[in-house]
Amino acid sequence: MSKSIIHTDKAPAAIGTYSQAAKAGTTVYLSGQIPLVPETMEMVSDVFAEQAVQVFENIKAVCEAAGGSTDHLVKVNIFLTDLSHFATVNEIMSQYFSQPYPARAAVQVAALPKGAQIEIDGVMELPE
Repeated sequence: MSKSIIHTDKAPAAIGTYSQAAKAGTTVYLSGQIPLVPETMEMVSDVFAEQAVQVFENIKAVCEAAGGSTDHLVKVNIFLTDLSHFATVNEIMSQYFSQPYPARAAVQVAALPKGAQIEIDGVMELPE
């Protein structure tokens, strides 16, 4: 099975040796997204809720570039620098997903790239 690379200008460009997503068969592996505005490659804001919305917008854009949507995500990993924002993540996430929800992990980490407060990656399974 061959690997194809997913790229969209509607999500931040990769800032390292990785791709926005890679597709193998009907499975798409999304790299972590932080709250960068694609057009400027700058952090959207210092406000956590605004950062979370931007991350979900970036994830949504990559899903769409791969031919799917956030509802095709089967696994999501959420990395937070402060786990007290967990309720805010749940509230914002509900605007981007419908049931049945993907499997998910949410963990607190010491730091994220560019001082972000949230990063999300995931695995998407496209319809055949």
